[in-house]
Amino acid sequence: MRWHRLMLENADRLAALLTLEQGKPVDDARGEIAYAASFVEWFAEEGNRLYADTIPSHLPGKSMKVTQQPVGVVGAITPWNFPSAMLTRKAAAAMAAGCPVVSIPSKVTPFSALALEMLAHEAGVPEGVFQVVTGHARELVAELCAHTAVRAVSYTGSTEVGRNIMEQCAATVKRVSLELGGHAPFIVFGDADFEAAVAGAIAAKYQTGGQDCLAANRIYVARSLYDRFVTRFTEEAQKLVLGDGFAEGVDIGPLASSPTLRKSMEHVEDAVSKGARLMCGGDQPEEGGLFFNPTVLADVTPDMRITWEETFGPVAALIPFDDEDAVVEAANDTEYGLVAYAYTSDASRAQTLPSRLEYGMVAVNTAKLTGAPIPFGGVKQSGIGREGSRLGILEYTEPQYVCIQA
Repeated sequence: MRWHRLMLENADRLAALLTLEQGKPVDDARGEIAYAASFVEWFAEEGNRLYADTIPSHLPGKSMKVTQQPVGVVGAITPWNFPSAMLTRKAAAAMAAGCPVVSIPSKVTPFSALALEMLAHEAGVPEGVFQVVTGHARELVAELCAHTAVRAVSYTGSTEVGRNIMEQCAATVKRVSLELGGHAPFIVFGDADFEAAVAGAIAAKYQTGGQDCLAANRIYVARSLYDRFVTRFTEEAQKLVLGDGFAEGVDIGPLASSPTLRKSMEHVEDAVSKGARLMCGGDQPEEGGLFFNPTVLADVTPDMRITWEETFGPVAALIPFDDEDAVVEAANDTEYGLVAYAYTSDASRAQTLPSRLEYGMVAVNTAKLTGAPIPFGGVKQSGIGREGSRLGILEYTEPQYVCIQA
């Protein structure tokens, strides 16, 4: 808990470092630091609730129980888009389970991880229990996956790299937890609260400049609302302020890397060349660099790359639909399955729709769904396992059955 307190006491400094490294607006960075600290608090408490289970014995004269044992040394590999929160979500859970942690941060954001390591050691966490290692990620990850002392690897990042990590860990039969890519559908039914749906779609698409596995990549709108929605959504997107993350009132900072910028440009060029309407954006502002204007594409069709590739940038794809069956089929037509969003005023649909969507998380009438108490994770090629919640700590334990003759 002292680590949690030190993080909050140093929140402004940690947020400034995060903005310098990653580019997100400093208010968003402060939010991430609070989010990161919440995992430390949550798992410090959850570690006290790793109870044993008693099994009613079917064998005369024997007592039976199941305890949760630490899995062993954990390798935690973290991304650049939420470098602080993803580190604590893994490390706090593993340490609460009794596991030492070796963390490899993204080469884009190493200092955010090193700052959290420094505060953890200041809080009394021994260096051998939590260590951040920076360097050439590919070589370091290969060593983690191959080393027999490492018994579990947790990775957040792209599906392509996640598959590779699974293959590398197979040789030593490690436990693997993966939080991978997302390609979130955002569905607006004809009976939705219109303004709430517009606001939710803006938030789900453009937070962190779209560099978020939870970002809405495909926005499906009932045809009865479609033209009106395109107009209002574009109006709101044009209000977003692009600029220096430390400047007052900035909504979107620079993208984190040249490949991220290039992919946004490619998705726009591909869609427009195939008939999509460019409603706004689609280019860089005068200052250039890694900035990319908030972009809205209308009349997007399935042959466009943006409908089957994760953009990871501030590009929204708007698509009309005619009925629930059709939009559910379209939403599920992807290898990904992290999160889906839906807006409807039909209480029955709000209850039945989630079971039709092939996603690990479904948010109905809201774009805000994360937090330490919830099981974060996806299905299909969006990952394996869950982080956060009471389930998160179990990713780092092994159940041990004990049978004792009385």
